[in-house]
Amino acid sequence: MIKDVLVTSRSFGTVGSEAANLLKGAGLNVVRIDAGEFEDCIEQYDALIIGAHEFRSNTMRRCNKLRIICKHGAEVNNIPIETARQMGISVTNVPNINANPVADLTFGLLLAISRQIVFTNKAIHEGNWRTAVGTEVCGKTLGLIGYGSIGKRVAKRAAGFDMNVLAYDPYIASNSDEPGCAKLCSMDEVLQKSDFLSLNLSLTEETEQLVSRDFLLKMKAGSYLINTANGKIVDEDALYAALASGHLAGAAVDVCFPEPMRSSNQLLSLDNFIITSHIGVYTKEAIAAVSLACAKNIVAKMRGEKIAEPG
Repeated sequence: MIKDVLVTSRSFGTVGSEAANLLKGAGLNVVRIDAGEFEDCIEQYDALIIGAHEFRSNTMRRCNKLRIICKHGAEVNNIPIETARQMGISVTNVPNINANPVADLTFGLLLAISRQIVFTNKAIHEGNWRTAVGTEVCGKTLGLIGYGSIGKRVAKRAAGFDMNVLAYDPYIASNSDEPGCAKLCSMDEVLQKSDFLSLNLSLTEETEQLVSRDFLLKMKAGSYLINTANGKIVDEDALYAALASGHLAGAAVDVCFPEPMRSSNQLLSLDNFIITSHIGVYTKEAIAAVSLACAKNIVAKMRGEKIAEPG
């Protein structure tokens, strides 16, 4: 029987009380801790609502009480799924609720870097009334690497700006019914033809450091890179070189590796680079919905109901 629930996600239940009330109404004891205390106490709990911090396999093997892990978000790469399977621990995530807020931020970053919004705002705050020449978005070509739930939503937003949208996704056949607002192409065609390139793919062994020096050199000269996916996908030294040389006109990211970005990172010296603090999923609506989904999964597990595998 599930009795004790540990919460390490900082945003769980911070918007509205429905999720917390659902757990408490089911008679569960809910305890919040900082991620730094996690390894010292996790083996005492029956259920876990986890954020982005790592859950190491050797730590999990001590957790004889643990029955379910709910990722407060979509990515489960910080959880040792195979170890959980071997131990009979259910793992759930919330894969689609975050798609709209991340797509919104993706397009917001695209507009911010193309129209010099961050650069001019910073200058004015510093007492310098400066103008800047930007790049129009309307009618340009947007390339998407990854055409899942987020990529499709980014494409819909681009359609409102009369953008031509190209997409590469190795898991979608070029003759499928998936295209929607995008034309499916090879990766090289997307890189060579896109004025703006958005990364909307998951981190895997194949995609780690995908955005390498060679990848960036294949991109259209004067184009822009947007990354709201995962910091490990991009070689930051290669990105700095592409931005500093002028091969890329700009880059806007919501993720980096490691996080937080170190103050010594050379990317921070560039005016054509902007970064936000991994805020893609942080909207009031998404936090409330993801929290409620996690709470429902734990209650379902307690009642012996079927829990969906990570999506």
